[in-house]
Amino acid sequence: MRSTAKILLVEDDLSMGFLLSEYLESEGFEVKLCRDGESGLAAFQRAEFDLCILDVMMPKMDGFALAQAIRKLNLQASILFLTARSLKDDKLKGFELGAEDYVCKPFDEEELLCRIKVLLRRKTTEINSSTQLFTLGNYRFDYTKQELSLDKEVWRLTETETEVLRLLCENQNQILRRDDAVEKIYGKRDYFLGRSFDVFISKLRKLLQQDPQIRIENVYKVGFILQVGEHVDEPRI
Repeated sequence: MRSTAKILLVEDDLSMGFLLSEYLESEGFEVKLCRDGESGLAAFQRAEFDLCILDVMMPKMDGFALAQAIRKLNLQASILFLTARSLKDDKLKGFELGAEDYVCKPFDEEELLCRIKVLLRRKTTEINSSTQLFTLGNYRFDYTKQELSLDKEVWRLTETETEVLRLLCENQNQILRRDDAVEKIYGKRDYFLGRSFDVFISKLRKLLQQDPQIRIENVYKVGFILQVGEHVDEPRI
């Protein structure tokens, strides 16, 4: 990531957009403001951004459609939704599209700033070389490259999928507590962020299903266990 983080802000309310741009710029960020989804997508295609802040309800292309288009161009793009809607289904849809966070209007600028810093910090987190590569049965997980491979097949993971799988690997054959994992990944404990975490668990299950030695097991109201090898067939009490 560049020394000055670059943010793409797509907001159709120009008054809010200008105010938020000025605030973020005063905090040291470089901000590109766009007023609709189409111009936001064009800006994303022309430049590299460390974070995309997308309003959901916009003309021409809404935030969800824009997020899908951005994901097709760059799986590693960090996305935060900004919206006046607080409906549960909307939040879950946003997380299913790979968003890292979801902020409802009206919001506190300092809280938003804190969430932005958490997302950007995750992008620059460095881990020891001893934990960059993991072997899971017949799979190989390269944390640095955000790649999961099996034989000659390679999947490029999103940033959040990468972080979730790393936590599972580091707690292999042990319970990974859901609340602890959510706090490590998102910087706080929250119901909707927990549901987002569950979505990524489901995606990882599908990717790992080709090896019968591997299973991500639910531990009711507690968390998950990544079971690998001989541990898979052991009954749980």
